[in-house]
Amino acid sequence: MPSNKAAILEAASGLLHEAGISNLSVRAIAMRAGVSTIGIYSHFDGKQGILDQLYINGFTRVREAMLEASYVPDPQEAVMEGARRYLEVAREHEGEYRLIFGEANAPYDPSDDARQAGQQAFEQFVALVSRLGTGTQSKQQQQKAALQIWALIHGYVSLQQHAVRELVSVKDWTPMILDSVEKLIKAVPQTL
Repeated sequence: MPSNKAAILEAASGLLHEAGISNLSVRAIAMRAGVSTIGIYSHFDGKQGILDQLYINGFTRVREAMLEASYVPDPQEAVMEGARRYLEVAREHEGEYRLIFGEANAPYDPSDDARQAGQQAFEQFVALVSRLGTGTQSKQQQQKAALQIWALIHGYVSLQQHAVRELVSVKDWTPMILDSVEKLIKAVPQTL
């Protein structure tokens, strides 16, 4: 049985997935988690604390996925493994994913700690992608290449999670996404 803290985070993540951040309330989280609203405030200091923890958890999962992929010896296969693991995070933790990559004008402003978790995840991805180059590329070139790959993967995930999936019949998005990533990866060493 999960702890109250874990149950609160699980409930909040589920509600984020189902109804979005605008419809998330301490009362709804408490009801779903089976705890009192006082329990939420004692564990997280309210909605902001819960959202910050989910944000940190989401980016920590992304960072850890990239770190695990970095153990693959071949640079191209390591980035492909990073893409696969990124897709798993997006699929298995959709509520957190929608929070960390949600709308810029959403009623949530991440704390400095939460923003730091995002920065660490991006830096881990840059380190993974930089292995595709010659080792002489600038930090800016490495970041640009990582951002191109990340944007491609995120774009597909966003389309898959939204109404487009009802407009376009795609039986399995994963091979299509990975095929696109592979094509981009093959072009990256030429740009680094």
